[in-house]
Amino acid sequence: MVAGVQIELLLPACQNLKEKRAIVKSLIGKLRSRFNVSAAEVAYNEQWQRTVLGIAAVANEISFLQQELEAVIRLVEIHPGVELIHVDTEYYD
Repeated sequence: MVAGVQIELLLPACQNLKEKRAIVKSLIGKLRSRFNVSAAEVAYNEQWQRTVLGIAAVANEISFLQQELEAVIRLVEIHPGVELIHVDTEYYD
């Protein structure tokens, strides 16, 4: 089983790309270290206050993937400096 999630975020305090990249890099680092996922910024690369993260996970049970991605989303929600706008999750056999 493979699961993918796109998380759209607002970064309201960012005044430039350097600030945005610091927040995004920190968040992606936390996701990669705490969970067995791949993560990257996939959209709005040049906008200061908006981004989309693409996150993927692989496992042999869908229930495990669901729990893992729910935990990922909870971590993103509480990360300082970000506001969750939209989440889109897909599962593949």
